Amino acid sequence: MALTKEKKAEIIKKFGKTTQDTGTPEVQIALLTARINDLAPHFEKFSKDHHSRVGLLRMVGKRRRLLDYLQEKAIDRYRKLIADLNIRK
Repeated sequence: MALTKEKKAEIIKKFGKTTQDTGTPEVQIALLTARINDLAPHFEKFSKDHHSRVGLLRMVGKRRRLLDYLQEKAIDRYRKLIADLNIRK
């Protein structure tokens, strides 16, 4: 299921600098994490949905690249973000 407008706005407010800030890596990573976590129950029910699994793997890869970028540019922001989102490397 897709993210609702309210949930997306809440994530942007929490991780962004302003309410319109959707471009910083923190916001992008947080939104991708929310979408990835929302797909987990779908795959428990529909284990043979390989088409959606490809989309999930793309999202995970994009999140990984953004995390690598953030780690290279600002290690303190990276550490704070993975602690807030409970992402382990």
